Amino acid sequence: MKIKTKLRLGFGFLFVVILFFGAVSLYYMNEISIRSKVILKDNYETLNYTSNMRSILDEHELPLSPEAKSQFDKQLNLEQKNVTEKGEGKAVDALKLAYEGVIDPLSSLTAKQVSLNKVRKQLKEIDHLNMNAIVRKNAAAQSAIEKSAMYVIFAASICFLILFSFIVNFPGFVANPLREFSEAIREISRKNYKQKLDFKGSDEFSELADSFNTMTSELNKWENSNLAKIQSEKLRIETIIEQMQDAIIGVNEKQEILFFNKVAGQLMNLDQQQVVGVNAMELRKKNDLLNRILQESVDDKPMKIYADHKESYFQLERRDISVPNYEDNTDNATVQTDKAAGQVYVLKNITKFKELDEAKTNFIATVSHELKTPISSIKMSLKLLDDDRVGIMNTEQKELVQHIKEDCGRLLKITSELLDLAQVETGNLQLNFVKTDPKKIAIYAIDAVRFQAEQKAIELELISRNNLPKVSVDIEKTAWVLVNFLSNALRYSAEKSKIVVQVIENNDAIEFSVRDFGKGIEEQYLKRLFDKYFQVPTDGSNKSGSGLGLAISKDFIEAENGHIWVESSIGEGSKFYFSLPVVS
Repeated sequence: MKIKTKLRLGFGFLFVVILFFGAVSLYYMNEISIRSKVILKDNYETLNYTSNMRSILDEHELPLSPEAKSQFDKQLNLEQKNVTEKGEGKAVDALKLAYEGVIDPLSSLTAKQVSLNKVRKQLKEIDHLNMNAIVRKNAAAQSAIEKSAMYVIFAASICFLILFSFIVNFPGFVANPLREFSEAIREISRKNYKQKLDFKGSDEFSELADSFNTMTSELNKWENSNLAKIQSEKLRIETIIEQMQDAIIGVNEKQEILFFNKVAGQLMNLDQQQVVGVNAMELRKKNDLLNRILQESVDDKPMKIYADHKESYFQLERRDISVPNYEDNTDNATVQTDKAAGQVYVLKNITKFKELDEAKTNFIATVSHELKTPISSIKMSLKLLDDDRVGIMNTEQKELVQHIKEDCGRLLKITSELLDLAQVETGNLQLNFVKTDPKKIAIYAIDAVRFQAEQKAIELELISRNNLPKVSVDIEKTAWVLVNFLSNALRYSAEKSKIVVQVIENNDAIEFSVRDFGKGIEEQYLKRLFDKYFQVPTDGSNKSGSGLGLAISKDFIEAENGHIWVESSIGEGSKFYFSLPVVS
C-alpha cells in the first residue's frame, strides 16, 4: 500500500471519528432543547391563560360586562386547546361549568358569587396541576440532561482515546523510517558504506530503502577500487615533498601538522616522524623558529637562519589550502565554493641570491663612489671654463659647455642616489633623529627648489598651520624626500601653473603632501611608482630620471616609521603623500 493511500485512510478515519462525535453531541443537544421547550411553552402558556382570566375577574365586578365576558371567553378557549396534563381537562370542564353560572343572567347575585368562587378554585387547581407538571418535567429534563451529558462525555472519552492513540502511533509510521534513513545517511557521511536498510512492504519507503542499499553497494565498490590509488598518490606526493630542497610545513584547519619534510626538520632541529599529527600551536612554544614561521603576519623581508655552517637567508611563503566545497543554494541546484583546509609554509633558501645581491650593491656603491670624484672634478673644470678670465668662448662653445654641465649634474645626482640606495640595501643607512617642527622641513624644501620654480614661473603654495606637533626625524633625509616630490612636480607641471605643499595633522601623525596640476599618472603605473628603476613612460617632452628617487624616498620614510603613497587621476594631476608619527 502506498504512503499516500495510508495517509488518506488515516486522515479519513480521523474525519469519521470527528463526524461520529459531532452527531452524538448534536442528537443529545437536540433532546435537551426539546425538553426545555416543553417546559417553557405548554405549562407556561397555561399559567399565562389562568393568570389573565383571574385578572379579568379581579378587575370587573359582577355582573360581568360584555367586554369582560369576551376577554374571558377568549382566554378560556385558548386554555381548552392547551390541555396537556392529567386531570387538567376535568378541571377545565369544571371551570367552564362554574363560569356559565357566573354569566347566567337568571342567577341571583349571590348565586353568581358562589359560581365565581368555584371559578377561582378551578383556576387555582389548573395552576397547581401545571406547577407540579413544571417541577416534574424540570426534574425529568435535568435527568435527561445528565444522561445526555454522560453519553456525550462517554463518546468524547472514546474519541479522545482513539485520537490520542492515533496521534501517538501514526506519526511513527512516517518518522521512524525517516529516522532510520537519517542514521543510515549519517553512517554514510562517516564512510561506512556497509550500512543497509530493511523495510517490509511495498510503499515508497521500501522502494527508497532498495535504492539506498544499491547506492551503498556502489559506494563500497568505488571506495575499495579507489583506496589503493589514493594511497599510491598520497605516497607519491609525500615523496615529492620529501625530496624538495625547500623547507615545507603543512598545517590543517585544526592546527595539526600534516607534513614536515626533511629540510624543515634539519632547520628546526626536530624529528619529522614525531611532529606529524602534533598540534602546531603547542609545538611553537618550544621552538623559536617555528614560532616565527607560524606568526599571523608574514614579513616580506628574508629570514636570517644559521644553516650549512653559516648564516643563510630564507624567504617565507605561506599559501592557504583550499578544497572544493559544494553547498546547496535555493537559486542554483549546486554551487561550488572553496573551503579553507589549512596552510602550507615554504622556506626558500635564497642565500645565493642574497649574496649576489649584496655583491651587486657593493659593486654599485664602489663604482658610484669612484665616479663621484671625477664627475665633481669635471664639473669644477666646466665652471672654470665658463669663467671669462680663463678665456672667452663663442656661442657654440658655451652651449656645449652648458650641455656638458647639465649631463654632469645628472650623473652626479644618479651616483648620489646609487650611494644612498646602497646604504639602504646594505643596512648602513645612518639616520640622525631630531625633534623638529614639520613646517620648517616644508619651508626648507620649498626654498631648495624655489629657483627652479621661478624659471618656469610656477607658484609654490604652502598650506600649514603654526604650532604643529613635532616629529622625530632625520631632517636632511626627510627634506630630501620632499625636495624629490617637488622636483618631480616641477618637471611635469606646465609653466605658470601652481604646486601646493600641505602639512597637516592627521590622527597621531603629520601628513606631508605635494600636489601638481599636470596631466596625471595612469592607474596601471601607480602600484609600481616606488619600485627601483621603474620609470613612467613619457612622450619625450619630460626628461626622465634614474627611477631611484621614489624608491629611496620610500626607504627613507619607512626607516623613520612613516608611510608613503600617491594619488593621481588623468587630467587632474598627482598628489604624493608621506606621513610621520608625532612625538608623544
